[in-house]
Amino acid sequence: MTTTSALSGARWLLLDEYTSEVDVTLGVCHDLDGLFVDPEPLPPPETFTLLGCDPAGPLLEALRHMGTERAWLPSIALTPVHRPQQRPTGCLPYEHGCTCEEELIDVTVVSRRPSAAQDGLVNLDLRGYVRLLPEWGMPEEKPDGTGFRLAGLNNEKLGTCLDVAGVFRERPAAPVRPVTLIGFRPEAPLLGAIEGRKITASLIAVQRDGRIAGGAGVLSAAVISARPSRSGAGLLDIALDGGMEEPLPSGVREIFQMWYDGGPAEPNLWARYDRLLRHEWSGLAASHRPQGLPDKPAATTYRLDGRFVTDIDAFYCAIGEAINGPGGYFGWNLDALHDCLSGGWGAAGPFRLIWHHSDVARRHLVPGYDRPSHDLRYWRPNVELDDLLEIFSEHDIEVEFR
Repeated sequence: MTTTSALSGARWLLLDEYTSEVDVTLGVCHDLDGLFVDPEPLPPPETFTLLGCDPAGPLLEALRHMGTERAWLPSIALTPVHRPQQRPTGCLPYEHGCTCEEELIDVTVVSRRPSAAQDGLVNLDLRGYVRLLPEWGMPEEKPDGTGFRLAGLNNEKLGTCLDVAGVFRERPAAPVRPVTLIGFRPEAPLLGAIEGRKITASLIAVQRDGRIAGGAGVLSAAVISARPSRSGAGLLDIALDGGMEEPLPSGVREIFQMWYDGGPAEPNLWARYDRLLRHEWSGLAASHRPQGLPDKPAATTYRLDGRFVTDIDAFYCAIGEAINGPGGYFGWNLDALHDCLSGGWGAAGPFRLIWHHSDVARRHLVPGYDRPSHDLRYWRPNVELDDLLEIFSEHDIEVEFR
């Protein structure tokens, strides 16, 4: 693997962690055109119909409030009822369903009408989104079976239906976003003719001093062309037919640049960014966390500046800096916060947290539905202030609001 000293002056390292048992450096480059891309506009909600539905629980309650905000449900899971001994090939069962399941999110009940299938059943028209489950892929063909069981976020029973319409269908593929490696210096695996070669590599950020710190995702594409680069002798500009599996928002470039130049020098620099970029900030803070440092002793008092805690990602930025200073990390989701509170991330517990300007969080970390980005995978009920306090209590953390 390339040493850190050899990387000085380069910005990105391409590391193949996928095609052999050992990590292989494919090369380094100064920049990537197509790495930072603003997301596509969110499409309008779709319309779905539950046919021959026998509603129960919160779904039945929502029917009573059609035309009002209370006709809304955060989630409806559709689990097919397969015929005995006829589970489709590739369908895997789990505790509450199977991998043929699909989920509707941010759902509003629009209308109801009697079903012709059976007396007492109804057809329900819904408006919302299909969550595209990344681990299983989006089934475009309706699973074979005798109907669907309906369930809510916490597996509450919402009833059953005999069929659905508008859910399982072909949808437009995500746009292909080509990437160009600018000022790329190939290493042995890519020396020689590379046009047509497939590249699958993790993209690793490199700081100004040559240290490796932080990842930007996975690049997977074939080489279209390679030509001499204006960036320097022996360097190439390589055009690829695809790009990042998950491109980063364009505003993240500025945050990467900050860490490239040595990292944040003062607290609350993250506060200038929107919710999505604050999440990326916490990810970079995790990547740049110094390794091997001991925790500060138990019973230490930390002060959280709560002036800018207007969303849950702002909280993660703020507590990271309260514990570990400017650009510090102390979790970027509830599971990670739990891990950090268990020790090894800068603070040994139990400790005392003085939360200044806590009124800001009291106004913003409240019940509701969280739509943090255009990526439907991350839509879910809000993380509330009470959720954070519950985790702190589990770890005997004393929280003082001011």
